[in-house]
Amino acid sequence: MSVPVTLINDNFAVAPQLSAADMQAVADAGFKSVIINRPDFEEGPDQPSSVNVIKAAEQAGLRVTYQPVVSGRITAEDVQQFSSLLSEMPGPILAFCRSGGRCTQLYRSATGV
Repeated sequence: MSVPVTLINDNFAVAPQLSAADMQAVADAGFKSVIINRPDFEEGPDQPSSVNVIKAAEQAGLRVTYQPVVSGRITAEDVQQFSSLLSEMPGPILAFCRSGGRCTQLYRSATGV
């Protein structure tokens, strides 16, 4: 995996933008699920699309969900959906956005940690 992963606990970690090419390494690192919190093309057409990341994640045996969340505008609904994903998806879970900050904020809001 070409990007740093920040472990929040044994069952959850965050990362900055990942690509389809990173998904096998995510699986090899022991993750079972991926949550994509970065909206497609947030910073233009060069950003990896969720469709390609999802396809690669599924091919690597990962469970993956696309939950786009706008930076600086996290809503109560975003937090509730994220909380549901945390309880439904097999762990350990890796969530990513542009920097990992959005995912960390969602996690803290959803778990009260």
